[in-house]
Amino acid sequence: MSAAEATGHDNKRIVQHVFDELAKSNPQPLLDRLADDFRFVIMGSGSWSRSYDGKATVLAELFAPLRARLGRITTIPIRLTAEDDRVVVEARGRNTTSDGKIYNNSYCNVLRLENGRILEWIEYCDTLLIETALGPPPTTS
Repeated sequence: MSAAEATGHDNKRIVQHVFDELAKSNPQPLLDRLADDFRFVIMGSGSWSRSYDGKATVLAELFAPLRARLGRITTIPIRLTAEDDRVVVEARGRNTTSDGKIYNNSYCNVLRLENGRILEWIEYCDTLLIETALGPPPTTS
């Protein structure tokens, strides 16, 4: 096994564990693996679609508003593919908003890791569903 194949295997194992826990609504393994300069990108043209740069920004401007609207967040991995420093995860959300709306989005996530830390997460999903179920994100100053 080459070094790149070993890295891909290790990264896949890490991300599999993170998503296995997200399927149980446990975000702690994800939070433990985020690099300080972590970047989360929601692709698309909706109001949530943008790059959230830096772990503190992601936690405050993305994760906190999501938790406020959804409470427990459940994301179930369907398929993982890994190569070198990237892991691609097809996943399905199983969530209900605080006001009772069903929010079961489908995702394709591309994660980039380095030294066991998640540096970048690019998410492709139904941005219209985000708008319909969650409304706009809170404004930041």
